[in-house]
Amino acid sequence: MTTLHQSSKEALPVDADDATLVGRVWLPDANGPAVVKIETGHVIDISTVFPTMSDLCEAQEPAGAVRAAKGEAIGSLDDILANTPDKARDDTKPHLLAPVDLQAIKAAGVTFAVSMLERVIEERARGAAEDAARFRAEIESLVGTDLGALRPGSDEAMALKAMLIEKGAWSQYLEVGIGPDAEIFTKSQPMSSVGTGAVCGLHPNSKWNNPEPEVALAVSSKGRVVGAMLGNDVNLRDVEGRSALLLGKAKDNNASCSLGPLLRLFDKEFTLDDVRKMDIELTIEGEDGFRLEGRSSLSKISRDPEDLVGQAIGAHHQYPDGLVLFLGTMFAPIEDRHEPGSGFTHEYGDMVTIATPLLGRLVNEMQATDSCPPWTYGTRALMRNLAQRGLLEGVGTA
Repeated sequence: MTTLHQSSKEALPVDADDATLVGRVWLPDANGPAVVKIETGHVIDISTVFPTMSDLCEAQEPAGAVRAAKGEAIGSLDDILANTPDKARDDTKPHLLAPVDLQAIKAAGVTFAVSMLERVIEERARGAAEDAARFRAEIESLVGTDLGALRPGSDEAMALKAMLIEKGAWSQYLEVGIGPDAEIFTKSQPMSSVGTGAVCGLHPNSKWNNPEPEVALAVSSKGRVVGAMLGNDVNLRDVEGRSALLLGKAKDNNASCSLGPLLRLFDKEFTLDDVRKMDIELTIEGEDGFRLEGRSSLSKISRDPEDLVGQAIGAHHQYPDGLVLFLGTMFAPIEDRHEPGSGFTHEYGDMVTIATPLLGRLVNEMQATDSCPPWTYGTRALMRNLAQRGLLEGVGTA
């Protein structure tokens, strides 16, 4: 069974030697985080040049700026990864963090036809997993299962909307799935995401939930996409299914957002076109012997990533510190884990691995939100720490 321990070979992209990889590491001696780059398996502290990951993403050419940045070696990536899992950490040694800090953490929902139908089913079932199979058959009889070629906001999409309204089958999820406006919501708060090796949170009130394996984009304050990483947009299906107005309760809980293992910056070797072609693999392994595998293909996304970014930031909505944008998933597990018709739901102790060759592997263990380490280190703590270390002078000059 997979564990939270990973070597650099397991965690990094297959072409790591050619990739521009950056992240954040907790430095016990400084009692705070450092922005780092990876060079031939070594972790280099570049915080004197880029005190925050937000600063780095604002650079004119982030990848080039990282390659030129000088810094101090902290240690080997293998050693730091070995000390990263929550349950086996030596607090006197560095460990890896989520690779973002001040950025807003946003997510695009219902961007794939398959997951769109599952959201409709959640809504119709009112959060009751046992009713999902019946509603799934009913909805598929009306709209089918292959909506991948339908362009949101098109005349064809609006004709389908009119037909469904006439049949009394319209849904708010179909609205954002095939209508002109994307669903963009707040997944989590700046500084709150956990990274690879961490325990990931499930609210104990939820009895029907699942991981959402996704690619997340790093976006500057000017709306420029500068890189990508893996993410788990943990979802409580029963909570959101009861009411879409409970989306915040379903999405934003302690340790319920995972990002990593590192941020890969765009350069001549890696671009947004590579993201558009990615297949994201998911593996769930339970302590009960349960195993589930799935795949989400970005080539089947209904809205282009640049369109989603444009709907998240622009003339009508700004993020001065930049943002992270989850692109959505087509993965919606329906396999029965327990009794027939119950569908899939997590159990505590599940190991979740999200992987793709060009971004590496993100591994987390699922636990109750109130048993995960509480989030206590926020923006005020970061700013005070950076000031004490003298790292705020000259910010913005790189």
